[in-house]
Amino acid sequence: MAPKRTTVRDLRRSNRSTLLSKLFFDGPLSRHELSQLTGLSAATVSNVTGELVEDRLIIEAGLVESDGGRPRVLLRVDPQYGHVIGIDVGETGVKVELFDLAMNRLAAADHPMTSPKPDPGEVVEQIVSGVDEVLRASKVEEHTVLGIGVGVPGTVEKSEPVVVHAQTIGWEGVALEQLLRTGGITLPLFFDNGAKTLGQAEMWFGAGRGAKHAVIALIGSGVGAAVIANGTTYRGSTSSAGEWGHTTIVYDGRPCRCGSHGCLEAYIGAEGILDRYRKARGGRDVPGTDEQSQLDALVAAAVRSKTAAKVLEETAGYLGAGIANLINLFNPERIVLGGWAGLSIGGRLLPMVRQVARAHALRHPYGVTSIELCQLGPDAVAVGAATLPVAAMLDEGADPRENTAAA
Repeated sequence: MAPKRTTVRDLRRSNRSTLLSKLFFDGPLSRHELSQLTGLSAATVSNVTGELVEDRLIIEAGLVESDGGRPRVLLRVDPQYGHVIGIDVGETGVKVELFDLAMNRLAAADHPMTSPKPDPGEVVEQIVSGVDEVLRASKVEEHTVLGIGVGVPGTVEKSEPVVVHAQTIGWEGVALEQLLRTGGITLPLFFDNGAKTLGQAEMWFGAGRGAKHAVIALIGSGVGAAVIANGTTYRGSTSSAGEWGHTTIVYDGRPCRCGSHGCLEAYIGAEGILDRYRKARGGRDVPGTDEQSQLDALVAAAVRSKTAAKVLEETAGYLGAGIANLINLFNPERIVLGGWAGLSIGGRLLPMVRQVARAHALRHPYGVTSIELCQLGPDAVAVGAATLPVAAMLDEGADPRENTAAA
């Protein structure tokens, strides 16, 4: 195959993308600093930043002293240029959050689900309602929104329209994009697996920042992971890479929601933890109205209940062994535990998790790996989903609304 020719348009887009990305992540910066940091000539930086200022994507943000010359103008991405919406579709509910371009949260809406296996129609209703709710609460006009990012359980098939395969919640080939369009959403839509949006959020703004090789783990009702290699998320041939929760931890072990047995998710996912706790209590219900409050009750009970403490210790053991598998497979420099259940368990038992991981991992790769907690909290999936339209803007060096093929 003949190599693709690089056109002037391609070069211009690349330069815009390079400078816009540098300003988004590291700004404010002067034109001189941009030239030094990107390797682009001073003339190119001047021309391209002039275009970006004219397009209102970047603005002046004060002055900085120079060495003997005139003060240099600092530039930054304009937070008021537009807004983005991030949506976390979880097994327990739908979270919708609205941000400006500095990723300041302006409004949020939480809609609980009536079933752990939600009907796609119910999810669409909750998304449409949540989008309307955050726009009204923030008084933000819809036309200022650059796009909506949606993090979902399972595999996102990048077809037209986008299709979601989420075996654990009973979704087989759900045309979620088409359903949202039918439900009245007209803004650009971007989709990805929730663990991968969590991964992007932590890599951009949280505990993964600065790492080239990392695994960001999401532990909620279900379990997943984003595998980062050289700063890029590894997706596999059909974008289903990272289904860590469905690796086998116990041969022919506990039944899993996916239909198999012995999956890691059946032992460290919130649903599996609570089921083990109920059985250890002789079948008695766990206090709380939902999985999150029940897991909180289990963690609180561990200080006085040997049964609760044993269940948590076993969970930390399974989690540590699962992390050791990640270390041996991927040799990351950093592993980040996130998701509401991951934060609850890790916040109490991280030293034990590290100890078990050390006992089960190969010594050398374990020695170069740090195991840390997510810094962005339980909202990280929604934050990461909101970065999907931002990533499209940075990749193209332009407003994603200008790309009619956004998906």
